[in-house]
Amino acid sequence: MVMADAIRTTCPYCGVGCGVLATPAADGLTVAGDPTHPANFGRLCVKGAALGETVGLEGRLLHPILHGRRVDWNTALDRLADEFSQAIARHGADSVAFYVSGQLLTEDYYVANKLMKGFIGSANIDTNSRLCMSSSVAGHQRAFGADTVPGCYADLDEADLVVLVGSNAAWCHPVLFQRLQAARAQRPEMRLVVIDPRRTATAEAADLHLALKPGSDVALFNGLLRHLSAAGCADHDFLSAHCAGSVEALAEAGLEPGPPAEACDLDPGDLVRFYDWFAATEKTVTVFSQGVNQSSAGTDKVNAIINCHLLTGRIGRPGMGPLSFTGQPNAMGGREVGGLANQLAAHMGFDETSRDRVGRFWRAPAMALRPGLKAVDLFRAVEQGRIKALWIMATNPAVSLPDANLVRQALDHCAFVAVSDCMADTDTTRRAHLLLPALTWAEKDGTVTNSERRISRQRPVLPVPGEARPDWWMICRLAERLGFREAFAYGGPSDIFAEHARLSAFENDGARDFDIGALAGIDYDLLAPVQWPVRADASGTGRLFGQGGFFHGDGRARLVAVRNRPPASELSPARPLALNTGRTRDQWHTMTRTGKAPRLAAHAPEPWLAMHPADAARLDIDDGATVRVESDYGRALLRVTLDSTQRAGEVFAPMHWNDQFAGQAVIGKLLASNTDPLSGQPELKFGAVRVDPVPLAWEAVLLSRRPVTDWPADIIWSRAAGEGHHIHRLAGVKRIENWAAWCLRHLGEGVWLDYQDRRIGLYRAAKIDDERLDALLFVAAPGRRPDPASLSALFTGPAPRRRIELLAGGGIAGDDRGPIICACHQIGRKTILDAITGQGLGSIADIGTALRAGTNCGSCVPELQNLLGLARP
Repeated sequence: MVMADAIRTTCPYCGVGCGVLATPAADGLTVAGDPTHPANFGRLCVKGAALGETVGLEGRLLHPILHGRRVDWNTALDRLADEFSQAIARHGADSVAFYVSGQLLTEDYYVANKLMKGFIGSANIDTNSRLCMSSSVAGHQRAFGADTVPGCYADLDEADLVVLVGSNAAWCHPVLFQRLQAARAQRPEMRLVVIDPRRTATAEAADLHLALKPGSDVALFNGLLRHLSAAGCADHDFLSAHCAGSVEALAEAGLEPGPPAEACDLDPGDLVRFYDWFAATEKTVTVFSQGVNQSSAGTDKVNAIINCHLLTGRIGRPGMGPLSFTGQPNAMGGREVGGLANQLAAHMGFDETSRDRVGRFWRAPAMALRPGLKAVDLFRAVEQGRIKALWIMATNPAVSLPDANLVRQALDHCAFVAVSDCMADTDTTRRAHLLLPALTWAEKDGTVTNSERRISRQRPVLPVPGEARPDWWMICRLAERLGFREAFAYGGPSDIFAEHARLSAFENDGARDFDIGALAGIDYDLLAPVQWPVRADASGTGRLFGQGGFFHGDGRARLVAVRNRPPASELSPARPLALNTGRTRDQWHTMTRTGKAPRLAAHAPEPWLAMHPADAARLDIDDGATVRVESDYGRALLRVTLDSTQRAGEVFAPMHWNDQFAGQAVIGKLLASNTDPLSGQPELKFGAVRVDPVPLAWEAVLLSRRPVTDWPADIIWSRAAGEGHHIHRLAGVKRIENWAAWCLRHLGEGVWLDYQDRRIGLYRAAKIDDERLDALLFVAAPGRRPDPASLSALFTGPAPRRRIELLAGGGIAGDDRGPIICACHQIGRKTILDAITGQGLGSIADIGTALRAGTNCGSCVPELQNLLGLARP
């Protein structure tokens, strides 16, 4: 039942675009899935379910700040306009730039793109979506003539074979993965193949996992193409009616020097099994995500996948086709309005006809004539001094971009950097001259578009705090000061959306895929989720291309001949290990939002490096050891997790941690800025590194009511949120002789209790402030660090009867749950294993009945399945 005061809005995390019911409450916000939203039908992953825990004002940027001093909005905007105006007057329009984000709403994106490309006269506006899906865009454009996603989520329900390529959907798109799993439960004959170098939680659930050599995707799908052709699977009627190019020439161009299994380092039998399944199954969906896109050959990988679907005519019909899962909530919306530097609005390009059309519609005085700088090149231009004024909106490139040290150097030396963000302290805001307070998810008003082309409303739920403002409002105020008041005189986001819709239909007549003209006059507040292109009656379109109708000039698709290319970075004796990067289950991007929620921190509370036991043994590295990971570009200090499912010679590290949550764990510092030559997308899935153990003198756990982030360089640290406190994991390479003095220096004056046993390297201290526990430090010898879960209850439960009990952990027997597996219900590994063996639990349903684990968002189900396997004799 939907509460009367619940507000329908959209989740701000991944590209699934889940509908959310948000209800203001006395202590913030309650959140539930919207059962009527067609993207999720009421399901939420743990991140979405925890949205209400991330809307507090702690750490928010609430006022404009110029050079560290609070100013009013007029002063801030005048300075922004002065800096941009002076740079343009002295150095030309290409001396300024915007770097924007898939966290923006479509209306924000639209006015930013309009101002830069139509009125300032430069195309130097790019987006962090360049990092996640621009290779999909380029592949779609080459094959289809437009950036069109052919299918929809319903195809996952109807397919007989689903192939996930470079997608750990169980963790990164869990709502869709659970939808897929539900379909498999209904139809046991349905098969799932996962193609990924890592044996992820997604791969654990597959009927077949192909752990291919990194970068060999094109060889695999070129081999599939030849197999399909030889097996007589080509749909010659579809090809002759709707495709251009010779299949024979395509197959010849895709010949690799050796057998596909050899090129991919796969068992030949496994590869043939996949090829046979694909050949025999008409209803096949191939889902691809960052493992494909984030590559120096990402566009070719996308086209190698699409080729197989075009060859067989398996596209645009129920249960079949290529389907891109985007990473960000509004990556698709940014693509619609031209948020990428090489696009104009409404899926138009920089050809003369499109420039003229958009310019006339906007009545633009200075249309950009050519594409602008893509993300990596844009920050290189900043570092080289060619960009004089830069405005960064709703993103943290000092963490997320590759070669992050260069990005930081570029920002530090740029003449003027403005950042609009909802958080005051990020790695990027620390380098800005001007900070502009932006709205966050629960305060925004506008639209987003998900991975299946579905436009949904994001509605404000909480009041605007402080002096925060919408991004579109800031952009329009800058436009006014630059002399463009009339073109940016919007009364609100509904006006912007209506103009965006009109432009999509302007001189279109079906020639362009993106058309939402029928929505221009609707009641914006009542806009229901709808997939574009939108028909005249305002209804949506689920699938495209089932009957052809591609968007090249001749109406035909292109089968694009591609050859396998290895990753751009090369391994060497000095850098012998291949680094892969990605997400953890319960965190999002650079943790500025999800890092605030204690239950999201419990599953993976510190930065880590997964390593195969054989590599660890060769390097004399134990499980849980601290290691230094170095590349030619930077280094990170991480804790090792041994993983026998990891391919030998390869390591994996999550990309989330920033300088507010860890001392030296920014993974972007390790990666080269190699990019795909067509899409400009960086290669974030392959870097050449070495790993060395770091000898430690001590390890410690610090729990405190305030976060501590100003540690000296010789202390290795990370921080995670706890209930009413912060959990710091510390280690040092130097011996501390006087721990009492160390506590005073780093944790401040107060009433201190302590205990030390030098013989075994043990030190414990508790700080009391106003008769309550303020900080608790437990120091131990390396490898004997206590589990902070056993100490956290001292901050949330009743105080011990005697203070001295604090130094014994309050007399608590200890939190015996083990590492958290089910974040929704905070159920640990040991609890689950004990229940499986002690109660004879034999299925996921049994675990859910006994413990509730796996009954909410379902993100932990693959791990529960693995625990069932471990517990069986």
